[in-house]
Amino acid sequence: MTLGAKGEKGLFSIFHSPSKDIGIDLGTANTLFYLRNKGIVLNEPSVLAVRNGARGLKKVLAAGGNAKDMLGKTPDHINVSRPLQHGVISDFESAQSMLKQFLEQVDYSSFGARPRIVISVPCDVTPIEKRAAKEAAEAAGKGEVYLIEEPMAAAIGAGLPITEPAGSMIVDIGSGLTEVAVVSLSGIVYCNAVRIAGEDMDEAIVNYIRRKYNLLIGNQTAEKIKIAIGSAYPDADEETRTMAINGRNLMDGIPQSLEVSSPEIREAIAEPVHSITDAIRIALERMPPELASDIVDTGIVLSGGGSLLKNLDRLIHKVTQVPVHVADNAMTVVAKGAGRVLDELALLKEISV
Repeated sequence: MTLGAKGEKGLFSIFHSPSKDIGIDLGTANTLFYLRNKGIVLNEPSVLAVRNGARGLKKVLAAGGNAKDMLGKTPDHINVSRPLQHGVISDFESAQSMLKQFLEQVDYSSFGARPRIVISVPCDVTPIEKRAAKEAAEAAGKGEVYLIEEPMAAAIGAGLPITEPAGSMIVDIGSGLTEVAVVSLSGIVYCNAVRIAGEDMDEAIVNYIRRKYNLLIGNQTAEKIKIAIGSAYPDADEETRTMAINGRNLMDGIPQSLEVSSPEIREAIAEPVHSITDAIRIALERMPPELASDIVDTGIVLSGGGSLLKNLDRLIHKVTQVPVHVADNAMTVVAKGAGRVLDELALLKEISV
């Protein structure tokens, strides 16, 4: 993939600037920071742990991976939460506290006076959700905040020619949200956000194992299963892969171990995977013929952690008959795009929402 006619040293050249502007991918599952001239400097789960004290006082205990390790293991006076649901802030106070903790981790206080912050938001973000994201970042970072749509950030991070008069299709499959978008002439021509993504696959695995084996497992275990043996489409010469899992038997409440197979997991996640491929197919049907012609030539680019599901690209190609590519470093392209656009202030102001 290339950036188009202007190339790496045109639109997105990396200037030797002392500025410490920062791009943020505030995701349902993970938050990533991209620092100008340094790249990705933080990649942590979007989780916050808080101790509830006397008289309603709260103290932040941990954010990120340390907080995620506490999920399902805390006493009543410690609350572990995910401040984002389906790509948007659901708990403003926790999101602000989490961002503040992450900014401290990257020594944000040393960045100088009012550095710029670019933060990504879903393409269908409401005015209230937009204000929540902007105010949370402003309160945590004390800087000038710009919001850009996640598909635009993903397209920039993936190196698509967003300023050219040609359609580029990006499908960003995150943890709580899938966004199917077409970008052309520095704008989003079409976007559809579907609230089905990686977490729905995890939940589908939990439900499948509960129905079939009367075994209760947690969502973190389901995610590990998905990564280890999950797939969207079988290989022609596929060998069945298995994985041993532990859970609690719902009949007698006793811990139990069993093995699950890759065909079982493919069956378990078939419904959410179908919803994602259906959203892509509908997008291709609804776009103008000229843009559809461009996409037949250039293909569909997948980004986000969900795009790494084995053979998802093959399934989408089978459904659409359009070339499909998974972006390099698919999990970081949104943060990378949010950071790279800081090198072109005029473009940033044009595409900010």
